[in-house]
Amino acid sequence: MGWPFLGETFGYLKPYSATTIGEFMEQHIASYPRSIGGILGKWSMLVLVGDMHRDMRVISLNFLSHARLRTHLLKEVEKHTLLVLSSWKKKSTFAAQDEAKKFTFNLMAEHIMSLQPGKIETEKLKKEYVTFMKGVVSAPLNFPGTAYWKALKSRCTILKFIEGKMEERMKRMKEGNENLEEDDLLNWVLKHSNLSTEQILDLILSLLFAGHETSSVSIALAIYFLPGSPQAIQQLMEEHREIARAKKQAGETELTWEDYKKMEFTHCVVNETLRLGNVVRFLHRKALKDVRYKGYDIPCGWKVLPVIAAVHLDPLLFDQPQHFNPWRWQPNLIN
Repeated sequence: MGWPFLGETFGYLKPYSATTIGEFMEQHIASYPRSIGGILGKWSMLVLVGDMHRDMRVISLNFLSHARLRTHLLKEVEKHTLLVLSSWKKKSTFAAQDEAKKFTFNLMAEHIMSLQPGKIETEKLKKEYVTFMKGVVSAPLNFPGTAYWKALKSRCTILKFIEGKMEERMKRMKEGNENLEEDDLLNWVLKHSNLSTEQILDLILSLLFAGHETSSVSIALAIYFLPGSPQAIQQLMEEHREIARAKKQAGETELTWEDYKKMEFTHCVVNETLRLGNVVRFLHRKALKDVRYKGYDIPCGWKVLPVIAAVHLDPLLFDQPQHFNPWRWQPNLIN
């Protein structure tokens, strides 16, 4: 039952190793903490169910089409990677997670709203976003001074900023004076959806949250896991040096989709990082009708919690599941 009023909120929010499913998850079936829905908004894909969730997801996937991945996103990833790498001074130290967050925020901000790194408006938004993130998984105590209260204030600031960008775009569209360089998610949604202003704001905010958090944590975890496997580091370096040599001989500089497809061992490292790191540890779903699954009855309205980490760390599915082994994902070894 936990403490009066607070219940077991602190147990739910207690940090635990990425390579475990956590003590709370081993003992409970839970729902998203109230702070998630309260901060991300009622139209966030994280809290929507049914047709509206499907529609929001379709909008996001249509924008992030295969063709766009090849022609736009890959170039943006390379640009922002080089930007972060060029900021590192020789023989200096840095926090991998901070650098990963800097990279992913700048990438998502440009991809979603064409915001350029280093600009005053981008840095202001980043500052508000940091405050916002501190409250997303905090105890939902809404009174002055708490992380949740501060996050709600930052959410209002962020939404006002996004709404201002929306109004600018809509005005230019009506005047026939569009900026062709603003080929981003915000423009796409304004042109190709019938969403209300509130729905667009929550969609933009939830995608900024989802894209930034999962990617930055994944990058930081890869940097954490790799030093434990010198052989993997060596194979990674050889793979990328070979691609670089081929490009130099061909007189090319920018990465292409063909280069990306050659990064076979890199993909293995990414897969193993996601498996062992458990960036998304569980999902929350709600049964919209009575369901019978493998002999179990799930009544309409019940919460369903697939614990992905439990699958990733199952020794019946993965040999030595606690061991970082990218080679398990090579095509000839996958069952």
